[in-house]
Parts: sequence; C-alpha cells; structure tokens
Amino acid sequence: MSIFSIWKRALTVENTVVEGIRWDESEQCVIVSVRPEARRRQRCGICARPAPWYDTGRGRRRWRALDHGAVKVFLEADASRVACQEHGPTVIAVPWARHGAGHTLAFDAQTAWMAAECSKSATATLMRTSWRTVGNIVARYVADRDKGRDRLDGLRRIGIDEISHRRGQKYLTCVVDHDTGRVVWMAEAHGKDVLNRFFDALGPARATRLTHVSADGAGWIAEVLAARVPDAIRVMDPFHVVAWATDALDEERRASWNRARRETGDRERARALKDSRFALWKNEGDLTDRQTAKLAWIAATDPRLHRAWRLKEALRTVFSLARTRPTAALRNLDKWIGWARRCRIPAFVDLQRKIRRHYDAIRAALTTRMSNGLVESTNTKTRLIIRRGFGFHTADAIIALVMLTLAGDKPTLPGRQPTTR
Repeated sequence: MSIFSIWKRALTVENTVVEGIRWDESEQCVIVSVRPEARRRQRCGICARPAPWYDTGRGRRRWRALDHGAVKVFLEADASRVACQEHGPTVIAVPWARHGAGHTLAFDAQTAWMAAECSKSATATLMRTSWRTVGNIVARYVADRDKGRDRLDGLRRIGIDEISHRRGQKYLTCVVDHDTGRVVWMAEAHGKDVLNRFFDALGPARATRLTHVSADGAGWIAEVLAARVPDAIRVMDPFHVVAWATDALDEERRASWNRARRETGDRERARALKDSRFALWKNEGDLTDRQTAKLAWIAATDPRLHRAWRLKEALRTVFSLARTRPTAALRNLDKWIGWARRCRIPAFVDLQRKIRRHYDAIRAALTTRMSNGLVESTNTKTRLIIRRGFGFHTADAIIALVMLTLAGDKPTLPGRQPTTR
C-alpha cells in the first residue's frame, strides 16, 4: 500500500485522491494536497449537480483536518467555481467537507461528538479551536443531519413544559414527541406568546392531527391549547397532581405546627411536628420504622393532620391503580373529590376545586396512562448540559446543544459505527 493510500485512510476521506504530502515549516503543520475523484469533479457546492467550469475562483484553499498526534493537518485543493444553472457561479463541491465550511467532515464529526459529551471549553481546547467555532460546527452538523426532514411532521402526541435555565426568571419552552422520544421544538422564554409561536410553525393542518397533549397545570398552556387545538385531549401530568397534594399536606403540617407553638404553647409537640415533614411526604410503602412510629404518633395526637396525610396517600393510590384498572381509578377519583370536599381542611378543599377545574385532563391521564415524564427527563438532561458547560451566555447556545443531543441521532466519532445499548 502506498503512502498516499495510507494517508487517505488516516484522513477518513472518500471519493478523494491524495496527490502529495509536505511539511509547512512556517505554519508547523502537514499539508496534504488532494482533489476529488473524476466522477465527483465540477459539481455545484450547493446542489451537488454537475455544472460547466466558470473560473479558478480564489485559487487553492485549505481545510482543517483532524490532528495527527500533536501536529495540525490541513487538506489543500483548488477551489474553482462552476456555473450552476440554479445557483449561478458557485465554488465546487468537495467530498471531504461541507460547502462553505473550513473543516473536514471528520473534524466536524469529532467536534460535534465531543460537544455532546463534554463542555464547549474542553472541546475547543482539545480540538485547538475557539468555543465560537465549536458552536458553528454544532449548528452546521445539526442542519446537515436534519436536512430534508421536518421535525414537526407526523406529530400526534406531544408534551409541553418549561425549564428555568438561569436565575432571574429565565425560561426555555420545550416540546417533545411522545412517540419518538425526541425534542421537536425549543425556544427562549415561556408564556402564551412563545407557545403560539410553536403552533404558528406547526400550522393549522398539522395541528388538527394532534390527538394528545401532556402538560402540567399552567394556565397559559391550557388557554393556548383550548384556542389552537380544541379537539386534542389535554393530559394532566400525574406527578404534578400528586405534588399538589403534597403541598397541601405540607401547608396543613405548618398550620398544625403553628397551632401547637402559638395556641397551646407545647414546644415539644411543635418540635415533633416540625420534624415530621419527611415522614408525611414519603410514600407509605417506603417508610422506615422510625417514620412509621412518627405517623402513629401523629394519628394519636393530631387526627386532622393524619387525615390530611391519608388524603394525600389516597390520591397517589388513584394514579397507581390507573396502571392496571383505569375504570376503578376513575371511580376512586370521584370518591376522593367528595371526601376532600367534606374534609374541612382548607388546603385540601382548595385542592379538590383545582382538580375539578382540570378534571377532564386528569381523567385523560388515568385512561391513557400518559405523563410528562419524558419532558421532565428532557429537562433533567438540559440541566446537565447547562451544568456541564458551567452556564451559557445565551439561550441559543443551550438550544443548539439540546437539538444536537436530544432532537435526533447523536453524533458518532469518525470512522466508527454507532453503538447500541
């Protein structure tokens, strides 16, 4: 095998002829002279169609390739122009790089893989480039990966949620596809205006094909869904409903603590109630012996607080029952609403009113067994991206990395097949 063939394999380039290799003393780098194979020559750099020669353009140019050890490597070739019927005078297409890029496909692939696995700063340091260049490569890679594919096509069941990405009420709105498990849309800020932008991009025709939309109890989401997709079934996230009950229980615990501390002056009982938070929050099946004893003490000394705990556990049981017996879960939900209405605990009386306002969406959660778990998982991964990068100056940088890692196939290292887990 000739040295040129070895270099061609080392550079992981296809449809390329290596013409020569030399050392550039001034730049302290290796220059590999290349040209496209005959069947790939004189093609438009935008549409890749054959076109007649136009002129020499700006002469020869270089593309940054992957380093060999501690030495930088550049590909060098003529960058003449062709007269494309559609795009006019255009620089010829080259098989080793994207049109308009200053790096090879292998360089872009490795940079995108590293950006998906570690911080931009670490990626820029290892690849010996700037973090801004890393951002441009990520955008270029995502655009090429999603070329010819509209992420909003074929949506039937989606989930909507917002995530705080910075202090000072800085939010991102995220939309995921329940069927593919991928992010299909993300934008800075939250509220009705932002969500309306998503439905504007989706269009009326595709919006009518939506069958289910999962979300939390945010009023701005419900209002937009009622206006833009009135026929879609809104599904309330079960986790948020149980979280409402937990908040109501904690409100009653604080009220009991204040009564013991202020009205009766019983400091020991007040201290014991203050320390009962985790015993009351925890699921009944996960209680330790000490927490079980604490609940028994509450049942004996504060029946009202114990009744609030039973209400919380009963509501949680409704959603657990829905996994195997949805019809029974619906009946139990109605019974729970009646119980909470008569319980004479203000926090749970208010909670049953809130549940009645979202009654149809909660019933849909019980019958369809959908949740916002996929969206919450996406939010967790987004927070990991933010933490890994020690924060970002703009939301666009976060969105670009989310789209790189969660909106499609993740990048693979050049010359390797994607691994399956």
